[in-house]
Amino acid sequence: MLRIGMLTSGGDCQALNAAMRGVVKGLFSKRNDVEIYGFKDGYKGLIYSEFKMLTSSDFSGILTRGGTILGTSRQPFKMMRVPDENGLDKVEAMKHTYHKLNLDCLVILGGNGTHKTANLLREEGLNVITLPKTIDNDLWGTDMTFGFQSAVDIATDTIDRIHTTATSHSRVFIVEVMGHKVGWVTLHAGIAGGADIILLPEIPYDIKVVTDAIKRRADAGKHFTIIAVAEGAISKEDAKLSKKELKAKKAKENYPSVAYEIAEKIQKKMDQEVRITVPGHTQRGGSPCPYDRVLATRLGAAAADMIMDGDFGYMVAIKRGEVTKTPLSEVAGKLKVVDPESGIIKEARLTGISFGDQ
Repeated sequence: MLRIGMLTSGGDCQALNAAMRGVVKGLFSKRNDVEIYGFKDGYKGLIYSEFKMLTSSDFSGILTRGGTILGTSRQPFKMMRVPDENGLDKVEAMKHTYHKLNLDCLVILGGNGTHKTANLLREEGLNVITLPKTIDNDLWGTDMTFGFQSAVDIATDTIDRIHTTATSHSRVFIVEVMGHKVGWVTLHAGIAGGADIILLPEIPYDIKVVTDAIKRRADAGKHFTIIAVAEGAISKEDAKLSKKELKAKKAKENYPSVAYEIAEKIQKKMDQEVRITVPGHTQRGGSPCPYDRVLATRLGAAAADMIMDGDFGYMVAIKRGEVTKTPLSEVAGKLKVVDPESGIIKEARLTGISFGDQ
């Protein structure tokens, strides 16, 4: 009997179900003696032994379904070694659940924090295989994560729709896109949606450069401007502050989000209406796009093959269009950020897009 544990951790996104379906279909295509233990709400289910037995039929018809049939939760890595309110050692509890169920492998779907804990469990001697889930596309060791392209499609659609009202009213529109630490979604959606200015966490902006770009458009007879802003975008002044100083400054200013801060700065410097659109969690929701369905299915099937081969301790990845694997020890704790000197940034600049820095 092959016993597989499975959980989804961290923020939800599109194609989680598609990826799990790929794993299960891959396993059952080669053998029938497979038991699937689905842990509820991420690592929480593994810690407190909350699970449900699943059959292959539970994974039928979920290719196009968003969210996760197992539920998910955020369990910060920095708290994993801290006992819970009842004094429970979380790491030992997870190991106990794994061994109690006599699991052969634990399949974990998640992003950066999830991979840190997955690597911890690997170090504790558990057989672990992970799948790269995050709309941010910021996992090191893979060219693409599932959920990313679906989020880009939604953010791009938002920018597309803003174009008509922006042109009708000759306004500056700021579209705030998800991405606290990295700007992949904002970058791709901004380029795809024809944004005039794109502000990313990796490229601190100068508000004067931003307003100058708006003025140049107005002088050229273009009376509207669309700005795609990552929620983690930061000014050059703020980028020089320590984390403590920045936190104190943000608390004092008390803007709802970065888009409101930038809008106020623009309105103080020029006489033009500014409006804000925040698609928010819609970027995580709904049915996965075809690209993500294919990617998640491929990664899931490859994970099944690795389980059959007893090839543990890896994240299933895709590089240069081919499915491969990256050691968990190399993935954990690393971010894949946008390189300000990368080709995609240089090419975007050539089309006239401003990144607010020069």
